Amino acid sequence: MKRSRFLALGLCAALSLSSAAALAQPDAYPDKPIRIVVGFAPGGFTDVLARLLAQKLSTSLKQPVIVDNKPGATGTIGADMVAKSKADGYTLLLAHFGSNSVAPALYPKLPYDVIRDFTPIALVASTPMVLAVNPSVPVNDLAGFIDYVKKKPGALSYASSGSGTAQHLAAVQFMQATRTQMVHVPYKGSGAAMSDLLGGQVNLSFDSPPNLLPHIKSGKLKALAITSLERSALLPSVPTMDEAGLPRFEVSQWFAVMGPAHMPKDMLARLNHEINAALQQPDVVDKLKGLGGDILGGTPEQFATFLKADSQKWAKLIKDAGIVLE
Repeated sequence: MKRSRFLALGLCAALSLSSAAALAQPDAYPDKPIRIVVGFAPGGFTDVLARLLAQKLSTSLKQPVIVDNKPGATGTIGADMVAKSKADGYTLLLAHFGSNSVAPALYPKLPYDVIRDFTPIALVASTPMVLAVNPSVPVNDLAGFIDYVKKKPGALSYASSGSGTAQHLAAVQFMQATRTQMVHVPYKGSGAAMSDLLGGQVNLSFDSPPNLLPHIKSGKLKALAITSLERSALLPSVPTMDEAGLPRFEVSQWFAVMGPAHMPKDMLARLNHEINAALQQPDVVDKLKGLGGDILGGTPEQFATFLKADSQKWAKLIKDAGIVLE
């Protein structure tokens, strides 16, 4: 999900392709408030992103756009609610890679199909992960770390906020790519995981740049590499995994807007146009960059293609690694 690929090509394509449809019936849709369901509690990146979009869409669509938090089960409760809603353009989902890409491989009885039961509207943003180690780990770069782990199979431990989370999956992908072995220590939340990482009870973690930034700056953690294909503005001195010796290694949490399956094409085009336009506004760009996010955008077709490939990627990784939720 390299930013330049989606932003330079997809965003422009989305704006040009959807402009005519978006303007053809300006008064037909919407004619009442729109709800954006967020499957997480207020305050997190998903919620902040939803509220930012809601504010911009309320202005451009000239109708109130309300954020409705439905937290629980790693976002799947909110996703299921939208999947079962009427496809009239008035109930949308701020989708997350966990609930709409990873979940089918983790939950055998998931009550919705991530491909069949949703209409992809637009990719919005992504956030990378940073590989950070406790200073007790005697390495200062990725190459040295890989060599160190290979010499001590199973000796190092990594923290996550739970099985199947982005932190866990990033570490699993890393171990597969480097043919190394480390011990997973899942916590019930990111706070406890960070506390033990800082205290040295666990050796390393993959986490988002904003969560790690203050500890990296204070010297309490060492950042070895970032999992995006481009460096983060928050940590410009930290190389990408690709730069540091793992070609094309990428793990990002993506966020997007989706609706129930079979949304009318005119509504889909209008929403896609307005979302892409909002993503170009300077205050939106600045806000997301400040949170360590990369802006994506693009057409519904590009999103649908990406979603299918991403779901297959995580299904294979989870199956190969034998990941089972406890």
